[in-house]
This record gives sequence, structure tokens and C-alpha cells, in this order.
Amino acid sequence: MIDLETVLSDALDDEFKAEATYAAVIARFGDVRPFINIVQAERRHADALLGQCARLGYVPRANRWAGQVAAPATLREACAQAIAAEVENIALYDRLIPGVTDREARMVLERLQEASRDRHLPAFRRCLARHGG
Repeated sequence: MIDLETVLSDALDDEFKAEATYAAVIARFGDVRPFINIVQAERRHADALLGQCARLGYVPRANRWAGQVAAPATLREACAQAIAAEVENIALYDRLIPGVTDREARMVLERLQEASRDRHLPAFRRCLARHGG
């Protein structure tokens, strides 16, 4: 049996990391797409997970990533790293979701995975193509 508090904590940590990473890219390169759109999505993802923690009475993990991530040297590298991060995020949800029996938490996790797989990953692949990948 998987511990739901650990599942939500692990998912939240990964969403915080993505948000901090994409914010670092924006800080370095300005309001570039798709980073400006997806950083907002990552904030919504974290908020959805925080909502589940609140609903279940869990104390959420602190954000250890804010302001702690350095942007890569080029936009091409940023897009490539974002692709890798989204692939890892999808794989994380592949590991976490099967053990979740709480219906509402499972639906939230599935929606977050779907967003990464169906929207974020394709957007970063287009980004890499635009920047010489």
C-alpha cells in the first residue's frame, strides 16, 4: 500500500522544481514561450496538489526549489532540459498513480500527468525545434 501523503509530497516537490526551473529560464531570457505559459501551469499544478494536502489534513512539503535553480546557457539547452524534465514528470506519475486509491487525489494526479504529456512535452519539443534542436 502506497502512502498518499508521500505521493502528494513527491508530486508537489517535482511541480515546485519545474516551476523554479522555468522561472529561472524566464529570468534569464525574458518572456519566452512556452516557458511563460508553462510556468503558470506549474503553479496551478502545485496549487492543485496543495489543495489535496489541505483536504486530507497533510502538511505540505516546503518549496526547496524557489530561487535555487540556475537557467542553462542557451534557450536550446533550456528547451532540451525541459523536455527531459517533463519526461521524468510523466514517469513519476506513472510510478505514483497506480497505488492511489483516493478517487479525488487520483483524478488530480492523472490530470497533472495528462497536462505534462499532452501539452507541456509537445510545447517544449516545438521549442527545441525552433531553437536548433
